[in-house]
Amino acid sequence: MEIDELFAALSERKELTQALRDEIIRIYGARGKKAIHAIDERRIKKYSDFFVVVGSSDEYIVDDDFCTCRDFIFRKGRCWHELAVRIADAIESFEVIDRWYQAAWTTEIPPDKQYLS
Repeated sequence: MEIDELFAALSERKELTQALRDEIIRIYGARGKKAIHAIDERRIKKYSDFFVVVGSSDEYIVDDDFCTCRDFIFRKGRCWHELAVRIADAIESFEVIDRWYQAAWTTEIPPDKQYLS
């Protein structure tokens, strides 16, 4: 199965069947396993301004094709947080939080540093 076919199937079924889980892991390996695990644990949050993934050591903002995690920045692209959001969005499996994530930022850390903390 190609990636486009995978996401079309996810969007159509709106669930992570065992076959789709296996396909995600086949295509994405360890990143796929971590993404599925985060979805199963309901760690994908959709705020009014961003998706946020609660990772093992921090929360990461995911916006379109960007993530605030170090892995994304160092690899210049794909991380498991971004994949988790893409899957969760396709199957509509995320917690909706009806407020702006930016409202949770503190004034102690300048906004330009909060993405990388």
